[in-house]
Amino acid sequence: VKFVESGGGLVQPGGSLRLSCVVSGYIFAAFGMSWYRQAPGKEREWVARIDSTGYRRTYAESVKGRFSMSRDNGKNTVYLQMNSLKPEDAAVYYCNRQPTSASWGQGTQVSVSS
Repeated sequence: VKFVESGGGLVQPGGSLRLSCVVSGYIFAAFGMSWYRQAPGKEREWVARIDSTGYRRTYAESVKGRFSMSRDNGKNTVYLQMNSLKPEDAAVYYCNRQPTSASWGQGTQVSVSS
C-alpha cells in the first residue's frame, strides 16, 4: 500500500491550495479515504473522510465549510480543496484509507503565513 501526497506549499491567510494523493497497492475504489494533518508538537488529527463512492463526506468542525474532499476512482486519487486557509491550518497533510493502513506516505507541507 502506497500513498503519495502532493500540492502543499506556502500560502497567505485566506488563500487556497489543492492537495492530491495518489494511491497504489490495493483496490482503491473499494475503500473510503481520509485526510489527516499533523502540526509541529501536536498529534496527528483527522481532517476529512469520503466513502468509496465519493457521495458521502464528513469533515472536522475546524475545517467544515472551508475544505472539500473529493476522489477520482479512475485515477486512484483523492483531493482536498482548502479555501480560506488560516495559520492554524499549517501542518503536514497525509491521506490514508478507511480502515487506516499501517503504511503512511511522506505527507505534503502546508504553510500559512503572511
